[in-house]
Amino acid sequence: MGGPPRSALARRGPARRRAARPEGREGRGTPCHARAEAGGEAGAGRARASEPGPRHGPQAAAPELGPHRRLLEPGTCPPRAPGRAALVPVQPGARAAAADRAQQRPQDRDVDAAPDRARVPGRGALAPRPEAQERRPVITHPLAVTTILAELGMDPATLMAGLLHDTVEDTEYGLDQLRRDFGDSVALLVDGVTKLDKVKFGEAAQAETVRKMVVAMAKDPRVLVIKLADRLHNMRTMRYLKREKQEKKARETLEIYAPLAHRLGMNTIKWELEDLAFAILYPKMYDEIVRLVAERAPKRDEYLAIVTDEVQSDLRAARIKATVTGRPKHYYSVYQKMIVRGRDFAEIYDLVGIRVLVDTVRDCYAALGTVHARWNPVPGRFKDYIAMPKFNMYQSLHTTVIGPNGKPVELQIRTFDMHRRAEYGIAAHWKYKQETVAGASKIRTDVPKAGKGTAGQDTVNDMAWLRQLLDWQKETEDPGEFLESLRFDLSRNEVFVFTPKGDVIALPAGATPVDFAYAVHTEVGHRTIGARVNGRLVPLESTLDNGDLVEVFTSKAEGAGPSRDWLGFVKSPRARNKIRAWFSKERRDEAIEQGKDAIARAMRKQNLPIQRILTGDSLVTLAHEMRYPDISSLYAAIGEGHVAAQGVVQKLVQALGGEEAASEDLAESTPPSHGRSKRRKSADPGVVVKGVEDVWVKLARCCTPVPGDPIIGFVTRGSGVSVHRADCVNVDSLSQQPERILDVEWAPTQSSVFLVAIQVEALDRSRLLSDVTRVLSDQHVNILSAAVQTSRDRVATSRFTFEMGDPKHLGHVLKAVRGVEGVYDVYRVTSARRP
Repeated sequence: MGGPPRSALARRGPARRRAARPEGREGRGTPCHARAEAGGEAGAGRARASEPGPRHGPQAAAPELGPHRRLLEPGTCPPRAPGRAALVPVQPGARAAAADRAQQRPQDRDVDAAPDRARVPGRGALAPRPEAQERRPVITHPLAVTTILAELGMDPATLMAGLLHDTVEDTEYGLDQLRRDFGDSVALLVDGVTKLDKVKFGEAAQAETVRKMVVAMAKDPRVLVIKLADRLHNMRTMRYLKREKQEKKARETLEIYAPLAHRLGMNTIKWELEDLAFAILYPKMYDEIVRLVAERAPKRDEYLAIVTDEVQSDLRAARIKATVTGRPKHYYSVYQKMIVRGRDFAEIYDLVGIRVLVDTVRDCYAALGTVHARWNPVPGRFKDYIAMPKFNMYQSLHTTVIGPNGKPVELQIRTFDMHRRAEYGIAAHWKYKQETVAGASKIRTDVPKAGKGTAGQDTVNDMAWLRQLLDWQKETEDPGEFLESLRFDLSRNEVFVFTPKGDVIALPAGATPVDFAYAVHTEVGHRTIGARVNGRLVPLESTLDNGDLVEVFTSKAEGAGPSRDWLGFVKSPRARNKIRAWFSKERRDEAIEQGKDAIARAMRKQNLPIQRILTGDSLVTLAHEMRYPDISSLYAAIGEGHVAAQGVVQKLVQALGGEEAASEDLAESTPPSHGRSKRRKSADPGVVVKGVEDVWVKLARCCTPVPGDPIIGFVTRGSGVSVHRADCVNVDSLSQQPERILDVEWAPTQSSVFLVAIQVEALDRSRLLSDVTRVLSDQHVNILSAAVQTSRDRVATSRFTFEMGDPKHLGHVLKAVRGVEGVYDVYRVTSARRP
């Protein structure tokens, strides 16, 4: 293909020649052909919006993009001829197209103008990728973000802001000019996203960034929707960053952005963010779950088809129009269930999930009756989120039944409209009315109360949650404390209780009447002195259950306030923050005295000289190191429960005593246990000392060297020569006495026995330890010790120490252990490589 001949352009006349602007002029900073060079990123791959992330199952079908689909077209134009400037093409029928544009609504004309403005000069047509020599058009990222927003069905203002969200920060195109060109609403959104883009890594910076995000969300929640789309595309292209940055971004995504997407009901965004972050942070576990899923998929799909056919048949017989599909299993979701519920992979993945979509709420309950008529429901597993929607606008009927062959089957039954909200959340039903007041966009809060379970009520509830976050960030001075409160609130499970008037209050699981009181009103919480649940008086620390009717009693006495003991059992961030705020403002002096007492008690337990330390400078220095302005602030923090007195004293002990140098005995090998001492002493270590005969040689247990490892010898006091790996962590301290270092070399014999330690990391399950030890026994190694630890994230870490005669056989042993189900890593442990 070639551009039109020059004579053809000349024949078009002056007006059309003027339309052919050279590359680089304002409004045409990126040539048209640059968009085509984006290839799969913004052109042919529009459906995926960008490069794909790690291996994922098929994503949920996106809604139609509507009239703004033209935004995302990469454009077509004749390729640039050698030595000629890029030209803006004049397509056949251009006059007709211009006439059509004249009939467009103003916001549609603005939408059409946004891609050109996104290419304003100031940053070049191409941007380098962080860790590659490749360069890609700068328009690629804004187009990808806007594609995601269009798939969510967002309004024109949000689409324009998605295209323009980088322009203010990366170009000379200012916010004032953007406001003149596109209006206050788009400018507010771009400004909100721009402020959130200035993220610095680190806990304190992250915490402050989240506070800014909450403020921006309170002004207009669409800011967060754009930011989530921006983060999703960044996560899809994360491979271009250094590993350290990938992990920081992924951790931030998993802790903040994915839970926020869940809070706003945007589950399609949430699921993909979680899987992408999971693949970066835990690649070995991710690969293992992917492998296990692939292995079990055929049998599961076969059973799923049987269940789906039976459900569809029953609904057809009942004349209920429905769509029945299987629910996809997301990798991070599988991993989380293994952590939270402590189940085996097979138990989680083999549990079949069915989704039934119908037209009306009446059909939802009719479909539920049809399913229960065929299969027996599991007691306690039915939940009606239609009558009582979740905090994130989610509505559905959940039930678990005993399906064919006695296997449990989970079902979700909801309308198509509920399903759309379940997938896309706040973006799916944007009942938003914009008003421009003094140059600012405001959320309309005068939404009439809707009936139970309606979209209008969901929107009101969601806005209430955003307002609650805004209150928290105003009340909490410490950004880190606010971030922890938000993290807890985002990850919590909920219970729903009733006020005496019948209003529903959502609280975190394990909440108490005190949490309930603070959820009603701050002053009610401060003055609470008793509670009645379901007509019975209960202690304030009692745990509330779903459906409880709660009533609290308050004191009218002047100066009434909360008890510091409440901090030990309240569960909600709101209650905790309100209690701490009360003590901070009203009882600081008392908190300081209690902090002093707590420090003194902790010092007595450590037998420390209390008077000397309290009157010296060491505690003041420690307070500054802990970022408190003075010692009184540290005492107050201890008294208010922010800091543990025992932890402060431990830091004080370290500061006063310093780190004692490691003794020589620690650098040398640990004597063998009594049960094995005779065997080990009689065994040939397989090492000779150069130039020395008839000397007692032993292999150090700190690094367990085996033939093939570079080694050195160290003369011990009364225990012969200790042989260490050359890269042992203790070698540095041993080298400070060079006169005791000897040259040694391997000389193994048939009677030589070597000590080997390996570490096995696996997804925890029953019979894991017995399977691993059986494999080791089959490899004819003599196991001396085994230790297993299971972390909170259900990862089993096992360390085995065993004897073997031929270290060359170690490779076969490791390969055999890797074949055990659930094992994703196994390696030899030495002091040179810490697990």
